[in-house]
Amino acid sequence: MGTHLENARVFKALCDPKRLAILEQLRSGEKCACVLQEPMDLTQSGLSYHMKILCDSGLVTSRQDGKWTHYRLSEKGREKAVELLLALTTPITDQADNFPPCGR
Repeated sequence: MGTHLENARVFKALCDPKRLAILEQLRSGEKCACVLQEPMDLTQSGLSYHMKILCDSGLVTSRQDGKWTHYRLSEKGREKAVELLLALTTPITDQADNFPPCGR
């Protein structure tokens, strides 16, 4: 399932409204940084900051085309994020049965 630090990167990427808005824009396909920047009212450095977090999480991938960077959603990153959320929120019933309820 990865290390706690790797896992935290996914949740860090998802806990900011601007990054959620960027992910929403990328749902319709690959976008150039300049296209993402304009509607977000972000500076180039502001967009770069958010894109680094999204790319480090694995949810977004990038490619260079001359001086422009293009971003798209990562299918592999999405699958990993879904698996992580399921793993962290699914009780392990075998172990849970071995512990008494809290407060007793």
